[in-house]
Amino acid sequence: MALQAKKTEETNKIKTRRKRNKISRRENNWHGWLFIGPYALIFSIFILIPVILAVILSFTNFNAIQFPKFVGFLNYITILTNDAEFMKYVLPNTIIYAVVVGIGGYVLSFLLAWALCNLTKPVRTVFALILYSPSMTTGVAMTVLWKVIFSGDQSGLLNSWLMELGVITEPVIWLTDTRFLLPIVIIIGLWSSMGIGFLSMIAGILNTDASLYEAASIDGVSNRFQEMFYITIPQMKPQMLFAAVMAIVGAFQNGMITSMLVGNPSPGYASQLLVNHIEDYGFLRYEMGYAAAISVVLLLIVQFFSKGANLLLTDKDPYGKKGVEEEDE
Repeated sequence: MALQAKKTEETNKIKTRRKRNKISRRENNWHGWLFIGPYALIFSIFILIPVILAVILSFTNFNAIQFPKFVGFLNYITILTNDAEFMKYVLPNTIIYAVVVGIGGYVLSFLLAWALCNLTKPVRTVFALILYSPSMTTGVAMTVLWKVIFSGDQSGLLNSWLMELGVITEPVIWLTDTRFLLPIVIIIGLWSSMGIGFLSMIAGILNTDASLYEAASIDGVSNRFQEMFYITIPQMKPQMLFAAVMAIVGAFQNGMITSMLVGNPSPGYASQLLVNHIEDYGFLRYEMGYAAAISVVLLLIVQFFSKGANLLLTDKDPYGKKGVEEEDE
């Protein structure tokens, strides 16, 4: 009887403990929802709902005045078969710009971050601020600065320098010549590409455990480049993934440079990007349904490249779930 009573008492204690744990988990859940609530609300209003509405509008003919008319996949068919500017200029320009500015800016961000982390703290802070400041520049300030450089008369800085060096004999009208528009936009994109991803890389490099470098020097790592490849890069993959996603998104959605510099559409569509094409059809021609379809295509392209970056920079479990389950057993 005493043994039975003892077992019953232990069982009651276990039940009471489980009940308390459930209550505690519920309270923690409420606290979690309380903290995540404001972010979830803002995310839904400014990101989730607009994306859903864009997908819905992409299947309609909508001129921003009359009620949308359902047209099925007509907008997407038009993009692929009947939009000559999209296939001939916009898509190739966007891919070239995204590859050069996205990948080039990403590699440049890492190299500059790594170089700065080898400097003393005061010097590093000053140079990091200098390199980061172009990403904070407003469109108006950017336009004023670069229009002075690429002005098409003798007072333009670039024309003045080239004429003094004897490279050219007469001014080049840079911002109307279709040969130079896309390279100019790419140069400005690279100049302003040291953004949040650049700062995250600096943080990742500075937070690398110093003892790893000491252990590596014992194992035969003899210079800073070997340290970078064998220690720094493997230890900062989360920051590199974040920077890669930010670089991809920034490269594909950056259309302000073209609009502010040469207007929309650009001369001969020479520097027209996907974002400019969306703005052209949505806010200049008021073909909102077609603009929504182009925005969905842009979203899918960004998602594709983001997934690719995720696969390249995310560590894979060599054992998998099956191996973990076997180890637990």
